[in-house]
Amino acid sequence: MTHKRTVSGIQPTGNLHLGNYLGAIKRWVQMQDEGECLFFLADLHAITVHNEPAMLTNNIREMAAALVACGIDPDKAVLFRQRDVPAHAELCWLLNGTARIGWLNRMTQFKEKSGKNREGASIGLYAYPVLQAADVLLYQATHVPVGEDQKQHLELARDIATKFNTDFGVELFTLPEPVIGGPAARVMSLRDGSSKMSKSDPSDMSRINLTDDAETIMSKVRKAKTDPEPLPDSVDGLEGRPEARNLVGIYAAMTDTTPADVLGQFGGQGFGSFKPALGELLASKLGPIAERLRALKSDPAELDAILAKGAEKARTLAAPTLASAYRAMGL
Repeated sequence: MTHKRTVSGIQPTGNLHLGNYLGAIKRWVQMQDEGECLFFLADLHAITVHNEPAMLTNNIREMAAALVACGIDPDKAVLFRQRDVPAHAELCWLLNGTARIGWLNRMTQFKEKSGKNREGASIGLYAYPVLQAADVLLYQATHVPVGEDQKQHLELARDIATKFNTDFGVELFTLPEPVIGGPAARVMSLRDGSSKMSKSDPSDMSRINLTDDAETIMSKVRKAKTDPEPLPDSVDGLEGRPEARNLVGIYAAMTDTTPADVLGQFGGQGFGSFKPALGELLASKLGPIAERLRALKSDPAELDAILAKGAEKARTLAAPTLASAYRAMGL
């Protein structure tokens, strides 16, 4: 298939940080010029755990604003709320008849998220990989950007697609291919290079928020945990130095270069020189995003209009696949 269609979903968790931007969104912006892209706010996935309704509503709008501020262009890509396209939930139910409990039992993320309270977890938390499969298969996606922790779920989607096509003697669902992110696809905490940058970390100093001003960014980078050694001349020298590796990776991703390129420029220098350069880079790149984000958040009607326009396009794209799935099953 020569036509490239990419589908990506993001949880509406509110304020985004640098890890979200470099881990997914920056690549999404590039993908808009590489093929047809659909980006959706995964609000149906969000309700697999309890949310305060008012907060969830606010987070959905805030996430939409952040995506547009980061460069997702509603005139190039399709940006919408998942729940505004009922075909996601409908196809999920149809695919529940194809997915197998044994497949879901192997999903490591459920085990991690449910912890010791597995019996108290929601059915949605257990079965949401089937909804993820529907999210992708509904649009005949050829590619799906995923992190390492989501590759297993995409493999499940491929298994479900293959079994459905085989069981009903059709060639309905496309088997999507994974797209893995770039050099800083996994951005780590500024306070602990072994932990992923996260909104849930109690320390705001652990992350760069997209709403942080230049002074705050410079302060967080300056206080980021490092070691006393200077930067090495080669990537091999970053072995066993997680904080150094993280900062170098961030610089490389922000400049669309490689860690080797960054070390070619800063190798042999101490963090007293590198941190100000990194802070200034982040402030200059993220400043326009923060400004655009503030403007969008002040105009919820514009955001709602953008999402409504995207949902209309998505419903049109989804309808043939859903109708074909019903027909294949004799419904």
